[in-house]
Amino acid sequence: MRGALGFAVTAALMASGLVGGRMMMRPTLAASEPPAASSTSFDAMMAQSMTRMHADMMVPPSGDPDRDFAAMMIPHHEGAIAMAKAELLYGKDPVLRRLAQGIVVEQGQEIDVMRRALASLPKAPQPSTGAAHSHDHSAAPAAMPSETRR
Repeated sequence: MRGALGFAVTAALMASGLVGGRMMMRPTLAASEPPAASSTSFDAMMAQSMTRMHADMMVPPSGDPDRDFAAMMIPHHEGAIAMAKAELLYGKDPVLRRLAQGIVVEQGQEIDVMRRALASLPKAPQPSTGAAHSHDHSAAPAAMPSETRR
């Protein structure tokens, strides 16, 4: 049902013209138009998307798997959306363009779900800085139990 719902939402948004402007035109028109005059090529857009996505996904662990999952997946989805938009600007294959349109809509909705989930989660636990967890590696190593029996 999720796939059918996503397709219906995508189709409705495409038909209404509410999403994507030029990118959501009928594929025959958009594919035949040259990309907007810009120094940004497809390759540059993809490289920029990947670089930003990978950097933004590098969040320090919070100790909460749900929080960490959402915090890493949001930039992953944002990267996918940026790459899908590059496909819509430069791609010509109607199947891949339709897939890209779905990625923009569906992953945008998933980002909203993850942001709401993050907002509803309890605050991340703060790492303890107490003496109970500190230890010193500068002392000489103790003999291993197997070494003391020789």
